[in-house]
Formats: sequence, C-alpha cells, structure tokens
Amino acid sequence: MNKITILVVEDDAPVRNLITTTLGAHDYRHVAATTGEAAVMAAASHNPDIVLLDLGLPDIDGVEVIRRVRGWSSVPIIVISARSEDADKIEALDAGADDYLTKPFSVDELLARLRATQRRLALIQNGGDRQSVYTNGQLAIDYAKGCATLAGEELHLTPIEYKLLCLLAQNTGKVLTHKFITKSVWGSSWENDIASLRVFMATLRKKLEKGPDSPRYIQTHVGIGYRMLKVE
Repeated sequence: MNKITILVVEDDAPVRNLITTTLGAHDYRHVAATTGEAAVMAAASHNPDIVLLDLGLPDIDGVEVIRRVRGWSSVPIIVISARSEDADKIEALDAGADDYLTKPFSVDELLARLRATQRRLALIQNGGDRQSVYTNGQLAIDYAKGCATLAGEELHLTPIEYKLLCLLAQNTGKVLTHKFITKSVWGSSWENDIASLRVFMATLRKKLEKGPDSPRYIQTHVGIGYRMLKVE
C-alpha cells in the first residue's frame, strides 16, 4: 500500500533492524546504510522518498550528511537520534532536516511521523491549497506555489516550518494549543512532538522576527500555545 522508498541510515544493528522490520511489516520499501558516506551515495543512487537518519555515525556526522544531501535534494529527512538537547535539534534543523525524533522512540510514533510526512508530500505534489495569497503586514504566503515571503524576500522554510506558518496564518488572531498544533502537523501529540514544536517555532521565529524579545507575528502563550498576530 505504501509505494514509497525509505532510506534508513543507522549504524546500530538492533535499532536498524527494528526500523527496517517495522517498515517491512507496513509495506514500506527500504534501503539501509550504516555510514554517512554510504548514506550520501544511497540517497543519490536510490532517490528515496524519505530519509531516516541517525546523527552519530562512525565516519561523518549526520549533520554533515544533511548538508551534503541538501546540496542537490529536497527529500524529507527525519532525524532519529539520542541527542536530545535543543542545540542539537536546532543544528540539524538549520542544516535542512525536516523532523526530529528522539531515541528511545516507539514504533507507533515513528509510523505517525512517516504518515505525516507522506501527507505533506502529497500536499506538495498536488500543488497545495489553491486559495488566494495570504498577506499580513510584510508577510505573504502563496499557498498554490507553497512558498512564503517577508518584505518581498523568500523565506527558506523547511516543510514543517511552512506547515506551522500556514496553520497559524489560517487561524490569525486565535490561540492554538500545543496539542492542536502537534495533532495538525504531526498527526499525533506525543511528548516528543511538544518538544519538537518548541524547537521548530524557535527556528521559524528566527526567520520571521527581528528578535526574540520583539515578536511581531507569532506570540507565545506560555503553557498554552501560539497565536499569529494581525499586523497592520
């Protein structure tokens, strides 16, 4: 049923076997690599639809793999790593990762992330939401083209950052709870989703706001969620 190919980059055999067995049981095709160099070669030769990437590889760091692949491909990259610090997540996301799953993880959580990524791929392939362009101050979102600009300059957003921005924009003025946002973006509301949301919102704000102490577009409601402000 799942006619897509997933590249699994993991040097730890038990973890790799868990992932590949799970993928096989749910009809995903998969290719495996155990080093960073092999991962880059596999990404080029097999042209996978999604990459599951560990960061702690034996030859080169997973972040370097992301940078190399991003030099020529926009394939969705989901990091699966034991590194749980926000700084590590931000580094991977800034390098071009689309999602970040922290070890240990559950099989259900992994499958939920894959389903959410497939939905985003389908949305992009179908041309996205074909409504008119959304404008708010100097921010503009062209749903048909799947891009956003600020003061006329294109914002270089990851797929999840773009989806978060669209979700907030489509609910301008409303406070969206953490649970509502994670369910809408990831299709689930795991503890890791809430942690990932915080990181993604930080990276999105860096691209959208002048500074963290002067929010113009996205307002944080501590312990509740986020709101897109209407800018005159």
